Amino acid sequence: MLNKWKPFSFLAKPHFCSLLSSLTFFKPSVSVARLVEEEPSLSHSPKDPVSEILSGLKKMGFRRFLAGDYFRNVVLSLDQLQVDKIINSLRVESPDFAVVFFDLMRNEYWFRHSRFSRFVVAHVLAGQRRHKELRFVVEQMLKEEGSGSAPSLCELLLNGFRDWDQKSLVWDMLAFVYSRFEMVHDALYVLAKMKDLKLRASILTYNSLLYNLRHAYIMWDVYNEIKVAGATQSKQTNSIVIDGLCSQSKLQDAVSFLRETEAKGLGPSVVSLNTIMSRYCKLGFTDVAKSFFCMMLKHGLLPDVYSYNILIHGLCIAGSMEEALEFTSDMEKHGVEPDIVTYNILMKGFDLLGQMGGAWMVIQRMLDKGLNPDVVTYMMLICGHCQNGNVEEGLKLQEEMLSRGFQLGALSYSVLLSSLCKIGQVHEALVLFYEMENHGVEPDHITYSILIHGLCKQGEVQSALLLYKEMCSKSIPPNSHSAGAILLSLCKNGMVLEARMYFDSLVMNDSAHDIVLYNIMIDGYVKHGNLEEAVELYRLITEKGITPTTVTFNSLIYGFCKRRNFTEARRLMETIRLLGLEPTAVTYTTLMNAYCKNGNLRCMMELLQEMHANCIRPTHVTYTVIIKGLCKQQKLQEAVQLLEDMRIKGLNPDQVTYNTIIQCFCKARNIKTAFKLLNEMWLNNLEPTPVTYSILINGLCVYGNLKDANKLLISLHEQNIKLTRVGYTQIIKAHCMKGDVHCAFTFFHLMMEMGFEISIKDYTALINRLCKRCLITEAQQFFSIMLFHGISPDQEICEALLNAYQQCGDIISGYQMLALTIKAGLLPRR
Repeated sequence: MLNKWKPFSFLAKPHFCSLLSSLTFFKPSVSVARLVEEEPSLSHSPKDPVSEILSGLKKMGFRRFLAGDYFRNVVLSLDQLQVDKIINSLRVESPDFAVVFFDLMRNEYWFRHSRFSRFVVAHVLAGQRRHKELRFVVEQMLKEEGSGSAPSLCELLLNGFRDWDQKSLVWDMLAFVYSRFEMVHDALYVLAKMKDLKLRASILTYNSLLYNLRHAYIMWDVYNEIKVAGATQSKQTNSIVIDGLCSQSKLQDAVSFLRETEAKGLGPSVVSLNTIMSRYCKLGFTDVAKSFFCMMLKHGLLPDVYSYNILIHGLCIAGSMEEALEFTSDMEKHGVEPDIVTYNILMKGFDLLGQMGGAWMVIQRMLDKGLNPDVVTYMMLICGHCQNGNVEEGLKLQEEMLSRGFQLGALSYSVLLSSLCKIGQVHEALVLFYEMENHGVEPDHITYSILIHGLCKQGEVQSALLLYKEMCSKSIPPNSHSAGAILLSLCKNGMVLEARMYFDSLVMNDSAHDIVLYNIMIDGYVKHGNLEEAVELYRLITEKGITPTTVTFNSLIYGFCKRRNFTEARRLMETIRLLGLEPTAVTYTTLMNAYCKNGNLRCMMELLQEMHANCIRPTHVTYTVIIKGLCKQQKLQEAVQLLEDMRIKGLNPDQVTYNTIIQCFCKARNIKTAFKLLNEMWLNNLEPTPVTYSILINGLCVYGNLKDANKLLISLHEQNIKLTRVGYTQIIKAHCMKGDVHCAFTFFHLMMEMGFEISIKDYTALINRLCKRCLITEAQQFFSIMLFHGISPDQEICEALLNAYQQCGDIISGYQMLALTIKAGLLPRR
């Protein structure tokens, strides 16, 4: 390391040479021979290198001595105490020499100076009013000393430099640098010592400390100290106080303080008014912010680009884009040029309104001004297009960014990945994910969570698990969202055993301390009928001291309701309250639905009254359950009235609500009212679902007119409105029952064209109905179609055909069917 030092590189600097030539400490010019003679001998080991160095500097001159072999050899053996003596001696004879020697030792020999040397040089620099260099020396010292060093440094200043000149400036600089380094306690300690010594701190030091404390109430202690000390307040002082009050959400106090200082003759500054304007805009009061903008003009202050940007941003957030554009034009008229931030703010405003055309108009204006889009510009464009569902345009912008040398961050990629996953393009998202890694952008837990969640939604749980393992292998801590997405997907896909194994692995790795994961697992057990395991997991939660949530109990209540164990379900509801939790609308609705299915309308209505008494607002699902209960009791008019009550209370019935009541009217053979309710759905901008139409078709088939059912289905088919599979099978069965085989075949082929899979149960139902009406030929046709599509007959179909052949006396066909039955391993029942 020592071989890499260049001890004399500083000698070539013009500033250093001119400084040395001006110092009286130099010896007049001598010959080279004389220099060699005068250089101290290195043959003996000097007992006191300090004396030798000081003597050599005086005899030979500063520059010549430092260039000699003696100094180059002895300098590496000097310790802090020896250097302290040299610097202090030089300070007495020539202060400039002390500073130069100090810098030489630090910069050229990497010597670590003592506190004493630093303070000596600090006092020299303070005496010469070399504030910039003084600050640098103190900064270097405090970087090494660190937080909590104020007491020892103050003690050294008190004991070693009490009577030195310019001590006040050194103390002040010490407090100032502590404050700038955010070592607030140290700064306060220095100020307290200065007060004891009757030394005055500068307003710059007070302002720096005030700025660091502006978020806390102690700010006022510093402000009062400024007034007591008699330090002249500046506009910066007032701006800091106003900023502090605004950050503490004391906006009215900030305005009052501004008025007070104005009354004392200290007018507002652009900075303080900008601060107040910014706060009002964040609160949504742009009109009030504009009044402070006018105050700025009234006091003859010129708004800067930041002033305009504050108001433009506030107007954009409020959706007042026209006014925001007017302010942009106004700033140009007053000679303030919009910057890239201005245009990005305008773009964000258009993005929030979903007006990408306006955003591109801003881009064009920006380009006309000679400004190029930056990373923020591209990010907002990408986000805007993705939010509008135009992922393709977002990907094009990403390519453009890369081609222009911009680097996308993890956030930009996350937006694109999320948008691709939302539209089901998970594999495209994975390709982009690996491109992102190739471009040197490290994925974070958010990126992985988006992809894991997307894969789980597509049912690709194994791929999600692999990605999860990859995330863990990179030491990226998983969150409950990614783990929860995998767990939920496993449960939804019926892989409860695999879900439990994965859950147990999370428990072993101490990653399952989140109640959300327990809730998912409990709900998975309940939904798949394993209530015992769900209860056991709940017991484990209580043993581990994990606090259950209302969601935990809702799942368990649902499980007990499925088993009609209403006593246990009600006991769990009481347990919710005992734990200091509150039952939710979901809790009540789950229990009400169970009572509804059980035909216990009284208990259901009692729970509704209890909800109202506990100020728990019923949801549209709650009302749907009540409507279903009323319909079961044939109270159809009350059910219709409840629809109106829902709207009055601000709840909009959904398709499930209407489907429930429409089905009840169909069963009551009141098809006319059922269709009225269908029209009501359209009037309320509620699009009927395939289930809605299937209910109506079934109602027409069973309780109404089959011809009307035909017309409705054909009309829906012509309008490309999809039906459910049940809608087709109902009308086909109805035509088979009527003996209209032609229509049955027509709708059967239509059903196949729509891509519905026809099961053995559908064929069984059709063939059974045809056989009962002795339509053997037609039954055989359906049987042939079934065999053609690779569906093997079941025993019920075979027996139906055998019985039909026997009744009609078709012995040959009967024997053929019997042979086929035996060949299929389906022996006829006796």
